[in-house]
Amino acid sequence: MKQFFQFSTLRKAPLLLRIVVAIFLGIVLGMVLPLWAVRMMATFSQLFSNFLQFLIPFIIIGLVTPAIADIGKGAGRLLFFTALLAYLDTVFAGSLSYMTSISLFPSMIGSVSGAHSLEQGMEVAAYFNISIPPLMDVMTALITAFMVGLGLASFRSPALKRGFEEFKSIVVGTIECAIIPLLPIYICSIFIAMTYTGTAWHVLQVFVSIILVIFALHIFLLLFQYFVAGLLVRRNPMSLLGNMMPAYFTGLGTSSSAATIPVTLKQTLKNGVSQEVAGFVVPLCATIHLSGSALKITACAVALMLMQDMPFTTLQFVGFILMLGIMMVAAPGVPGGAIMAALGVLASMLGFGQDEQAMMIALYIAMDSFGTACNVTGDGAIALVVERFFHRKTPAHGVRV
Repeated sequence: MKQFFQFSTLRKAPLLLRIVVAIFLGIVLGMVLPLWAVRMMATFSQLFSNFLQFLIPFIIIGLVTPAIADIGKGAGRLLFFTALLAYLDTVFAGSLSYMTSISLFPSMIGSVSGAHSLEQGMEVAAYFNISIPPLMDVMTALITAFMVGLGLASFRSPALKRGFEEFKSIVVGTIECAIIPLLPIYICSIFIAMTYTGTAWHVLQVFVSIILVIFALHIFLLLFQYFVAGLLVRRNPMSLLGNMMPAYFTGLGTSSSAATIPVTLKQTLKNGVSQEVAGFVVPLCATIHLSGSALKITACAVALMLMQDMPFTTLQFVGFILMLGIMMVAAPGVPGGAIMAALGVLASMLGFGQDEQAMMIALYIAMDSFGTACNVTGDGAIALVVERFFHRKTPAHGVRV
């Protein structure tokens, strides 16, 4: 009974804590487990990965389709301008991350001997494998989601829309009840294999360096967003950003853009944005503006491709970042949402396999709360820009430059 209580308590712990515990246990167990036990964990890892690959097309269709339909059903210049601004900022964040990553990561990763291949950590053979082929490939799922989502937005079909909302509930329920609870075990099994084969410490050294760079990029992104917003509204950018700090720390604590909306809204109003604009922009941007998440995913993708010696081009990443900005629309509806929504484009456009996807999940979740804090704080900058062009009244609060 005591063991069951402890297990239940662990299941209720934040996902980040569970991932950290899983990595720690994976390293410890990898040093003491015999080969037969390591192969058992490798078997679980293989089966879970196959199931995850099977689920990816359903994640895309179930989440992206209703998300596009929901955005498209609104009308007016305000919606279009806000959505375009959020998308451009997300693409800018991904581009900034890519340019910084290709400048810094090659020397950082190259300086860690033996860190270049995750496959070295997956050499332990599974006892058996059960193939679970997806019903469609990722690109087919993406095109299907866009086509149906735009169709639902253009042609009113309440029954079909309700059907996709219910399908979304099934997909989200599968993620919450199957993927998320088993994810720490999956990460643990991978680190057991990497520790057993001697590559785990190299990977962790690279991880720490990458996290520090991404955190610095988050700070720069927020400063840039509020510098631009302050320039447009002729206000002190540091004062504007300072007013948003309660939203930043709330996002840091909750790791949820939706849960932070009340605080983000309150601080946005404090920055002088009108109730009409703030009440529209803040809830919408909590869904479609994930610049911090796009920044993290792009940086992690570059790092892992360098570690794997996977060839890539700038043009390839341009397409990936443009598509990632669209995929982020689906992210808030899922636990660990941004990385789950991005798995499809990581696989289809960058060629990520099961090993790279597992490392992406672990690396992303290690910084999840910082990405959320960056996202919600940036929402305030978007609201200021929208206010500048759609509400002509002079702000009542704040310090003039």
